[in-house]
Amino acid sequence: MTRPLLIAGNWKMNGGPRESAELAGGIRERLGDLPDSVQVLICPPFVSIPAASVALDGSETVWLGAQDVHYEDEGAYTGEVSTSMLRELGCTHVIVGHSERREFFGESDTTVNYKLRKALGAELTPVVCVGESLQQRKKGTHQRMVGKQVEAAFTEVSIDDAPGVIVAYEPLWAIGTGETATPQQAQEMHDMIRSAITDLYDLETARAVQILYGGSMKPRNARELLEQPDVDGGLVGGASLEAESFAAIVEIAEQISSD
Repeated sequence: MTRPLLIAGNWKMNGGPRESAELAGGIRERLGDLPDSVQVLICPPFVSIPAASVALDGSETVWLGAQDVHYEDEGAYTGEVSTSMLRELGCTHVIVGHSERREFFGESDTTVNYKLRKALGAELTPVVCVGESLQQRKKGTHQRMVGKQVEAAFTEVSIDDAPGVIVAYEPLWAIGTGETATPQQAQEMHDMIRSAITDLYDLETARAVQILYGGSMKPRNARELLEQPDVDGGLVGGASLEAESFAAIVEIAEQISSD
């Protein structure tokens, strides 16, 4: 099965409404039309989603997503945002369980699963993040730890809904550090994740799930990562904050998809 390559930009806590509108518009202008084999997603901060949405209005090339969501529909959850709010703003995707949410805000595998299932129920595509620390990799427990995260994320997700989940593998030691997993390391972990999904469902379902690499992907290393058979795109951080560098990664994906 040939899966589209998805290049997703996680802007994190960068860019107010005006700056985000300029960046979204700049990305849109640089990309032009894309083949069905390449997909693009940007995830601005909550306050900048409306401005980015206006900048992307009418675009059939760039999808709009959020960086997090709550697992309840409404209520006394100060500072939180619901799936219906995101849908109203034009979001099609939402990141759940990013390592920074897990580390700094105490998110557990259980809350990540709640958010993932809530997103699916609201017809938002969840991009669920999994990954290991440097200590876990050095101990040789990284595959077991990531496998547990995958299993927890897909808890109570039906075989019909599972292909609608996007998994992003992010080695924690390569996020914002300039370090990058080697293509071989990335492929090894992506293959393991696909095997874990196969064990949960079946091979056909696992082959339908897109698995992104997230860990300091840049134009200089994107090609060797995206050429790996089980790497279906990238969850891009720093390089997504400049229209030129983000578009360059998308162009590399285009070249690979046309080979």
